[in-house]
Amino acid sequence: MEKKRRVLLKLSGEALAGENKTGYDEATVRDVALQVKQSVDAGVEVGIVIGGGNYWRGRSSNAIDRPKADQIGMLATIMNCIYVSEIFRSVGMETEIFTPFVCGAMTKLFSKDEANKCLKEGKVVFFAGGTGHPYFSTDTGIVLRAIEMEADIILLAKSIDGVYDSDPKVNPNAKKYDTLTITEVVDKRLAVIDLTASIMCLENHMPLAVFGLNEENSITNAMNGHITGTIVTA
Repeated sequence: MEKKRRVLLKLSGEALAGENKTGYDEATVRDVALQVKQSVDAGVEVGIVIGGGNYWRGRSSNAIDRPKADQIGMLATIMNCIYVSEIFRSVGMETEIFTPFVCGAMTKLFSKDEANKCLKEGKVVFFAGGTGHPYFSTDTGIVLRAIEMEADIILLAKSIDGVYDSDPKVNPNAKKYDTLTITEVVDKRLAVIDLTASIMCLENHMPLAVFGLNEENSITNAMNGHITGTIVTA
């Protein structure tokens, strides 16, 4: 029996906010849902991690202790997953949300076996709450879950359309990479994912792809292996 393709998709909170900058742009989230549904209907197993930047960025206030700031960020990712999960359900998908800590009846406590079962049943699985610990970003969270769940690739849907050698918002001559190795990402300190997550990818041979969320059918294309952004090999 042929192994099904399994991907973990990372969505940035800011990208889901659209022009609103905070909260959600429902049309954007619905478009994401419809694209993911095409892949789920085709048999792709999909896990999702969502950042919390549309509500909170952990380093935005020096008045708050770092662990507490990170805890606020974890809760922001849970709110995002609950919202996006419901939009997914509204277009006909089954979903499950897992967190690394007990969160009342709103989510399930993460278990690899349980998450694996849900993916095999065709459910979209949301991994919320990061790693459950401060000082680790959602980048680290998605790499950790991708390794645990034996995903084929991590797909990073961002507001920018790939990896550049410098910030294209600041430098109009910034060069976009079509392909990179994870070693180059680490050595050059390129802002694909944070350093901890990059080293985890390096040690566990986990490939990445970075692409623009706002490009037409970008998620559908990425899940089918057609990357218009940057592929980071491991």
